[in-house]
Amino acid sequence: MSTPPLSDTLSATGDRHGHRFLLIGKKTVFSYHLGLYFVPIHAFQLITAFGLDDRLRTTYLDDLAAHEDQQVYYSLFTEGHWPLRELVDGTRTSLPVELERVTVDAEGRRTFTPLLPAIDVSSRKEDVVHYLPLVADAGYPDHLTELVFGRGDEVHLTHTLAGAPNWDEVITTVDPQGFQAADLAPAATLTVPSVKDPHGAAPRSPLATGTRYEARIGERAVAFTAGRQGWWNNTSLNAQ
Repeated sequence: MSTPPLSDTLSATGDRHGHRFLLIGKKTVFSYHLGLYFVPIHAFQLITAFGLDDRLRTTYLDDLAAHEDQQVYYSLFTEGHWPLRELVDGTRTSLPVELERVTVDAEGRRTFTPLLPAIDVSSRKEDVVHYLPLVADAGYPDHLTELVFGRGDEVHLTHTLAGAPNWDEVITTVDPQGFQAADLAPAATLTVPSVKDPHGAAPRSPLATGTRYEARIGERAVAFTAGRQGWWNNTSLNAQ
């Protein structure tokens, strides 16, 4: 599979540089950093929960409700290539973000459409549930391996980014069974023994929407049905 140029994949305004965070969830809205293996400032998998003001939250949830059955994602864009470690250390406590709707065309190109101009969100180090550098030459696991995050009965899974090339995905589960609060923060590692890891940039998700899966967190059995996809990337993630 060919990899589109980074500027074509990320934004029509390629001269803007900054971080993007995908919005995941409804009851509690999490922010998932758009990682890139070969761009050092973005070579991190990070999950946190920013403090969103009412206007941003309402705009996101209303637009999601109107597009929930479509391949539409939502992101926060903030200008500047500052170190993500500042969120983990708590030295960056707020940042201006622009809310965007992310649409995908038939060729897989993504367009980021602004929904709201810059609004400040707050950040607390205790709300970071996962932070790990991406290592391109790391080995692949034998079976599908996911990170678990969320709150209460809203449980999300994101693909654990091991070696490159790879794919990046977030899904929301339906009817999660056996999960515990301690699994969600910090994000626990989950394996799906029935699904082999593709060991590369999968052309589509190994998790089929509507399919029930038996999984494990350590030695404990859990189960979930794959629900809505909140993010997918197997192109710019691997671009060099």
